Amino acid sequence: MPSFVQLTAALALAGAVFASPIQLDKRSAFSIEQVPRSRYLKNGPQQRVRALRKHGKAVPAELLKAATLRANMSSGVVTAATGKGTVPAVPEDEYDSAYLSPVTVGNTTVHLDFDTGSSDLWLYSSLQARSQLTGHDYYTVDSSKVKSGYSWRLSYGDGSGASGKVYADKVTVGGVTATSQAVEAADTVSASFTQDTQLDGLLGLAMSSINTVFPVQQKTFFDNVKSSLAKPLFAVALKYHAAGTYDFGHIDTTKYTGALTYVTADASQGFWGFDATAYSVGTTTTSASISGIVDTGTTLIYTDPAVVRAYYAQVSGSEDSAELGGYIFPCAAALPDFSITIGGAKQTVRGQYVNYATVGDGFCYGGIQEDTGIGFSIFGDIFLKSLYVVFESGGPAPRLGFAQQAGV
Repeated sequence: MPSFVQLTAALALAGAVFASPIQLDKRSAFSIEQVPRSRYLKNGPQQRVRALRKHGKAVPAELLKAATLRANMSSGVVTAATGKGTVPAVPEDEYDSAYLSPVTVGNTTVHLDFDTGSSDLWLYSSLQARSQLTGHDYYTVDSSKVKSGYSWRLSYGDGSGASGKVYADKVTVGGVTATSQAVEAADTVSASFTQDTQLDGLLGLAMSSINTVFPVQQKTFFDNVKSSLAKPLFAVALKYHAAGTYDFGHIDTTKYTGALTYVTADASQGFWGFDATAYSVGTTTTSASISGIVDTGTTLIYTDPAVVRAYYAQVSGSEDSAELGGYIFPCAAALPDFSITIGGAKQTVRGQYVNYATVGDGFCYGGIQEDTGIGFSIFGDIFLKSLYVVFESGGPAPRLGFAQQAGV
């Protein structure tokens, strides 16, 4: 959801350099359909932990404690169901905590978080101790495909981290195969990450400029295959309590209403960045300068504290909980819609979607939280579940297109 998610503080891992160009089984367009895979107790504090880790920020001890306590309460499994004609992007649970998609890496199918907030394809692997692989699908490495001299290592402010080796292997998404894609296989992952058994890794969809492979950066899967697509783009339609889709190479006009509003994406930091000129709480609009990124790998919305305070000022009984690391409110409270204005058009999140998780005693954790400690706004899955968003890399500069989802 996160960039994990949605670990959701996500790991950004490294890729390999190849002596020969990527070879592709070409296909002009395809869709990846989300498939429910499992469920667990939603954990608001853990989503903030993931967002901080994803962007290399320190995690306060009290926040980590709250996240761990909530994680210890999680349980339950549901059966996966695959839809027709697309590549699934699967919610971790019926509450949309993260979205996972089946991807074939080598000869193994794993469930990865498609993450527009990072630029590496990493996953759990057979290089790890068996104790770290419980509950995961994982990549079985082939020593003949290892990229000698290439490695990755990540470390975060709270002491957590991961490391591993880099391989060149075939990666298939929705019938499109990159036959020599950089694959980052973990050999060590800190305990704070292995506790999240829902996630097998990430497939980064941000700019290749922030790929973290050492000693030479590598291209993302999308950058490697986009020239084989009918159009050099992908579009995202995540859903509330349901399976959504990633459309590659085409725009599905049945999935949105009105016209798409396009803006040039700010790629200077390697993300799909944009600027908003106002925000709205219910019907009240306030001018504001908001710089943010669209991040499918982060579960919640994290934005300017003044904006967040203005939102919860309209929610009866809400409070900023130091213990839980964010705003909570009575679960029965009426939640107003939340909008930001991009390219002159309002993009609206339904108030219902802002109720992220119960935290006990009749209170719920908000899906809109302050971006304190992150440094910029992140518009994650809470935002995306109301919208159809196009990520296009053709032309002189990348651009983003926004429209309200059909039926929302």
